Amino acid sequence: MCSQSLKPCLALELLLLFHLVLPTSTQGHSENRLTAISGTNVSLQISNLPAKYKQLTWFYTTSQKILEWESNQTILFNSKFKGRVSLGQSHDLCIHNVQKEDSNTYILRVLMESGTEKEWHIPLEVYDPVPKPEIEIQKTQEVNNRCHLQLSCRIPDRLMNYTWYRDSGPFSTGLQNSVLEIVVEPNNYSTFYTCQVSNPVGSKNDTVYFTSPCKLGRSSAVAWTVTWLIIMVPIVPGPLWT
Repeated sequence: MCSQSLKPCLALELLLLFHLVLPTSTQGHSENRLTAISGTNVSLQISNLPAKYKQLTWFYTTSQKILEWESNQTILFNSKFKGRVSLGQSHDLCIHNVQKEDSNTYILRVLMESGTEKEWHIPLEVYDPVPKPEIEIQKTQEVNNRCHLQLSCRIPDRLMNYTWYRDSGPFSTGLQNSVLEIVVEPNNYSTFYTCQVSNPVGSKNDTVYFTSPCKLGRSSAVAWTVTWLIIMVPIVPGPLWT
């Protein structure tokens, strides 16, 4: 049928093929990253979900369905979320008792009445609550009221951000890690040193106080072991300590 006019016929066939493919094409969208604390409930919502559609499916991976909605019926699939998920009034995915292992980029796929598909990607990061740190201090030999201090911020979870403060404010970026090592002299000593640990869902801190470069001031509890001491004190009030 196409032998006499190959080019026009080929163009027509390509046009027909385009219209056949178009109704089943998928349009992708990305949502902003969400953060949550482990043990809480989280809702994955879509900001521009269409008003009408035939079917809606939430995925954990491209091949692992979590739940599916169609004709006012919701199907829960056999996944690690069974018993921990539900479909919200706006068809958002509600995950109960969320865990760190639930961190993932979730997929929502919607089948429109026209036969086209729309897809959204929703990143979720789950973090454990920030633990209360304890400052551990090692004081070396004192010479002429000058000493070398090594302050360690001890917490069970090492995957945290550390910020050390003194009278004049935070230390430089190069000193912001779990261990602060400084040389203290009468002209540069601080009356306190605070370690703040944080992650995207919270922060906590511990503080030690000094009355001179090498003399420990008030604290709620002190335990000496050779040259080591562990100090726990209440959080300093004020807007700086969150």
